[in-house]
Amino acid sequence: MPTEVILPKVDMDMATGQISRWFAEEGAHVKKGDVLFEIETDKAAMEIDAPASGTLRNVTGKERVDIPVGEPVAWIYADDEVYEAKQGEAPISPLVGEMSAKPTEGGAVPPPTHSVAPPSGLPAISPPRGEIGQSQAARATPLARRLAREAGLSIAGIQGSGPHGRVVRADVEAAVAAKGAGAHAQPSAEIPVEVPSSAPAPAPKPMSDDQVLKLFAEGSYELVPHDNMRKTIARRLVEAKSTIPHFYLTLDCELDALLALRTQLNAAAPMRKTDKGEVPAYKLSVNDMVIKAMAMALMAVPDANASWTENAMVKHKHADVGVAVSIPGGLITPIIRHADEKTLSAISNEMKDLASRARSRKLKPEEYQGGTTAVSNLGMFGIKDFAAVINPPHATILAVGAGEERAVVKKGEIKVATVMSVTLSTDHRAVDGALGAELLGAFKRMIENPMGMLV
Repeated sequence: MPTEVILPKVDMDMATGQISRWFAEEGAHVKKGDVLFEIETDKAAMEIDAPASGTLRNVTGKERVDIPVGEPVAWIYADDEVYEAKQGEAPISPLVGEMSAKPTEGGAVPPPTHSVAPPSGLPAISPPRGEIGQSQAARATPLARRLAREAGLSIAGIQGSGPHGRVVRADVEAAVAAKGAGAHAQPSAEIPVEVPSSAPAPAPKPMSDDQVLKLFAEGSYELVPHDNMRKTIARRLVEAKSTIPHFYLTLDCELDALLALRTQLNAAAPMRKTDKGEVPAYKLSVNDMVIKAMAMALMAVPDANASWTENAMVKHKHADVGVAVSIPGGLITPIIRHADEKTLSAISNEMKDLASRARSRKLKPEEYQGGTTAVSNLGMFGIKDFAAVINPPHATILAVGAGEERAVVKKGEIKVATVMSVTLSTDHRAVDGALGAELLGAFKRMIENPMGMLV
């Protein structure tokens, strides 16, 4: 049997990916471990190796086209396997969820399709090149197909909500529930069905593309298609704001002691030899010290170092601090693991390395997935204060503004101090108001008494 080459899931939130480049062509002989193609996800570019040795055939995965995770993109035939392709027959084009090359329940192999029918109720659209030859009516995950089969439902009659109209588990469960409700309904049309007044109202739908474009004169704009990163950012922000009950706490921190300590520590940095000559072993930034202060504050208030799940509160034993990094086309949040245990110089050097590789999209998934909190700093842009959106599964995120000289009152006298405003966004399910205030107070103490970060 030929070996299937699929688009692998290389990111926890990855639903689709794009092949940015093939390193082998149709008919090429490859060895197990050779680089076949490069995947571009919303956050990184990763090389995918050949799972077997042989001849590459039926390359259906097109470059720069969204492909669902798990979708076969090619096949590798062993040297002793015969490859037969009929004249005029399209290459094997697997359906999402089940391979068209695999026998169906009746034992027959379904013929390849060459047209795409739009789902009922939707206007006809031109499918992307990578979807030609796939039947949209049959798009479904294997689990969805099994559940539909067990419930006696036709998968073709279920409206899909997944990528490209794919039928997923939730769609089948909704169809089963609707079928059950219909079976228990009274046959008499004269008996009205009472709708509970407590039923939640349907979520408002955003404006369609056509509705938006009609508001602007034709020719007054250009359309730039979303890439995977922008799609993922949009999806996760909507998910976060609609499912997490945010609330916000803001206070001011005086920075003068921290700035003085930073200057002293940077001046004492040992020199090391590099290709560019001697350079300091580290150069601390205010953000490095904010990361350390946030980590130590979480250790001082352990109940706030948590994540919410429906069945239990996840209490973390270490402070893994994600740091928002702006990159072309969006942002990513690499994580400083065990930041509570690391020195300021270690945090500084690690952060520089992560930020550099983030901007070139060379981070590994484990370097940006997870974490117990996050820091977003817009102070370098002169932003005084703002509120950040929580990144699940975090329960908190700290928004850091610019440090600026302000007039403050001390012992009845007006003084000038360098002040930084910070806003803590919290998930109210996991962190209540008093707990959030305690966490932010601990952070303020660390910032205003920075020597504690050296002990």
